[in-house]
Amino acid sequence: MNLKIFLTTIFLILFTHSLSAEELETDMQNSELNFYTGMFDFSDDGKKSTLVGIQHQNENLNRDTFLGNLSPVTGALITADNATYIYTGVQAQYKIGAINFNPSFTPGFYHEGDGKDLGHVIEFKSELQFSLNLSKNSELGFSYNHLSNASLGSKNPGANSYMFNFLKNF
Repeated sequence: MNLKIFLTTIFLILFTHSLSAEELETDMQNSELNFYTGMFDFSDDGKKSTLVGIQHQNENLNRDTFLGNLSPVTGALITADNATYIYTGVQAQYKIGAINFNPSFTPGFYHEGDGKDLGHVIEFKSELQFSLNLSKNSELGFSYNHLSNASLGSKNPGANSYMFNFLKNF
């Protein structure tokens, strides 16, 4: 999958529903975009690769539950080896002063491209993210995640990745 197809897919995922100008302004004022880059599968010397990605969170959909503040997230990443992962799931948010802790779980679709064969098209991403408030509308963070197919495929090698994050509220 090349970069053009990847970016088109992201555009369709994030912007396919139509909104009035007022709804769009309200929706964008309560949106958070997470731009990240890092190392995909850093623990496998033969298959590690750089990655870039984007994640969207609509803060209008946050819900306070007994597990904390939960919200849906949707995103995608691509590696230098053209492996792609498109996902949607749930993220918890915990604030500890200026530090934010955001664990998440996001099932998605994986395409290996020229990268690592993870054993199945369906993969599950578990992630831990820590970020620091830079201003009212931006954060700088670090995250670690693990991709696994939960033994849906004939093999389940998994992939461990780390990322540096820049989060911006609009």
